[in-house]
Amino acid sequence: ERVTDCIVYPGCHEHVEKIVKAAVQNNIVLIPYGGGTNVTLALQLSKEEKRMIISLDMARMNRIKWVDKLNMMACVECGIIGSDLDAELKKYGVCTGHEPDSIEFSTLGGWIATRASGMKKNYYGNIEDIVKNMKIVTPMGTYEKAGNWPRIANGPDLFHMFLGSEGLFGVVTEAVIRLRCYAEARIFDSVIFPDFEHGVQFIKELVKNRVYPASVRLVDSLQFRFAIAFSNTPEELKKKLMAKISKFFLTKVKGYDPYKLSVATLLFEGSKDEVAQQQKLLYEIAKQNKGFRAGAENGHKGYNLTFLIAYIRDFVMEHNFIAESLETSAPWTNILSLCENTKKQIYESAKKYGVEHDPFVTFRVTLLYETGATIYIYFGFSVGGLKDPLDVYEKIEEEARWTIIKSGGSLSHHHGVGKLRKKFMPVVMKSCGLDMIKSVSYTHLRAHETREDLVCRLLIV
Repeated sequence: ERVTDCIVYPGCHEHVEKIVKAAVQNNIVLIPYGGGTNVTLALQLSKEEKRMIISLDMARMNRIKWVDKLNMMACVECGIIGSDLDAELKKYGVCTGHEPDSIEFSTLGGWIATRASGMKKNYYGNIEDIVKNMKIVTPMGTYEKAGNWPRIANGPDLFHMFLGSEGLFGVVTEAVIRLRCYAEARIFDSVIFPDFEHGVQFIKELVKNRVYPASVRLVDSLQFRFAIAFSNTPEELKKKLMAKISKFFLTKVKGYDPYKLSVATLLFEGSKDEVAQQQKLLYEIAKQNKGFRAGAENGHKGYNLTFLIAYIRDFVMEHNFIAESLETSAPWTNILSLCENTKKQIYESAKKYGVEHDPFVTFRVTLLYETGATIYIYFGFSVGGLKDPLDVYEKIEEEARWTIIKSGGSLSHHHGVGKLRKKFMPVVMKSCGLDMIKSVSYTHLRAHETREDLVCRLLIV
């Protein structure tokens, strides 16, 4: 396979300007590299690429240049790792609130390049809400806004062209980000529902009533039991919990199967009064949808499970089991049917390609909007007896992605496109939109590639 010819470690914005200028003059391909956490093959190199390829590793550009607590902004170099950014800002008593699953390894530049989102988006916003200014080194020069304004109407906001561009137009070196004070109150909780349908209706009612905890994550029955299996709760307590749940649903809600239940894990952040008001309204809405509180411990463990999933995936791959996640966003009316259709498709595809046992398929609904929500689909299967497990996985994933799109889901909510999903772009973006990207790319980069190739060469920061 094609690999990079050279790795360069810039130490500041001016270094990047010189590197980009030299690359343009010598017809060299630059690939900005941040944390390497993408799941879209964004860093995969083309075997047909004959030019020199340089990996621009941003690791040394990891400083906070200034913090302005009066205007609640900070200027930060884009190679900084998320967890390091949090630790440094904490010294000033502030935070970004941006907490993606990959915060241990992903970078500020990567968040910008992929138009990222975080687990506490409901309270703190997505990356496009947090970034107020940035420096982008392009082949035509460095672009940044003339001021750190809250909002502008100076014609089109060009930052929205760079957000989610995955390195296509240039290298993001610095960003001015919005800050928040550390929350006075931080409370975990959880609510159990008789089934996934009641849970979806619950979170829809939260949005309708404008009740937005920092994090609300509804998981189906299989994922709930999966979380319990990976908790450090003693076995007897697990049995008592399941017995309590079973008794409640069998005696109080006649006809419900305890193994169809779902759970919403919750995280409240804000002032004490704000959190208390949110809790009061949320528990009323939960009660209206046949939910009951399951305690802070389950909420905390459910929240932390997100950070463990990648490690669990890597572990099971060593034991003949392939697993991965898909994510999408969809309108409220499409959520249940999308989940049902995708699960059915994964089962059918697995059987078609010779998977011996039923696949593992589970769902999580999270990151709420007035018009819909984000859906995570976790799936995996045993590779025993398969000659080419990776090929089977890729086929199953592709067919699942087509089903997601046909069921009203987006190509991606926050993972991006990369090379893995570029084949879907003509389906989710009309030809005039693709032509606009190609035209800007061709003029902007002045590369020796055809205009048709440019849109597919998405490179992640």
